[in-house]
Amino acid sequence: MPLFQHVYFLPSQQEKSPLENIIKITNIARHYTIGTELVKALNDVSININKNEYVALMGPSGSGKSTLMNILGCLDTPTAGSYVLNGTDVSKLQDNDLAEIRNKEIGFVFQTFNLLPRSTALENVMLPLIYAGMGKADRIIRAQEVLKQVGLADRVKHQPNELSGGQRQRVAVARALVNHPSIILADEPTGNLDSKTSVEIMGLFEEIHRQGNTIIVVTHEEDIAKHAHRIVRLKDGFVESDQLNPNITRVLAKA
Repeated sequence: MPLFQHVYFLPSQQEKSPLENIIKITNIARHYTIGTELVKALNDVSININKNEYVALMGPSGSGKSTLMNILGCLDTPTAGSYVLNGTDVSKLQDNDLAEIRNKEIGFVFQTFNLLPRSTALENVMLPLIYAGMGKADRIIRAQEVLKQVGLADRVKHQPNELSGGQRQRVAVARALVNHPSIILADEPTGNLDSKTSVEIMGLFEEIHRQGNTIIVVTHEEDIAKHAHRIVRLKDGFVESDQLNPNITRVLAKA
């Protein structure tokens, strides 16, 4: 079975200009109060990400990268500043509206896979489609499509404990893709995988990026960040550097 199968997207996604902003965050701050202490997790952060960019967010523990990821993923809102996601200012939205935006615009991939342990691969991938209001027959067809695309057509009825770590992460990637999201947001996606499987998963992201998706990978691993075309480094709640990657690590042959 080939490691990577072609990933297909809606024509409207393929035709979007790569120079068009999908994310525009301006002067973002996020402060917390813990007891009597004010913690400034993010301070005056401004970043633009274009459609079909492949970006890595890096930084040590306490740098603010997890806080920034939560804001980018509409899991949290900033204390100050604005966040425009695909033309919508989401920085002041309430929880219900944020949940709707998340389900429509963002596909999440987590280090710990976050799969339902007693559900099959197919059922796990179908879950976002339930929230989107899609009928059962269509949910099954769409979930089968994306599982085939990530090389798991023969594992649709398997539960997570019957799958390897790499296969579980492929299920998670399929779930992230199933709603045709604008952005794939991956948090330490290879953190629980061995080196060989990590390379396979990064190759899968590479193929997804080729097909038109915007990818943001949050990582503390230099080897993983080097797969991205642009690397944003955070330190102490500020953007320390934001540079194109001149030496991209590629898994697949150039198209």
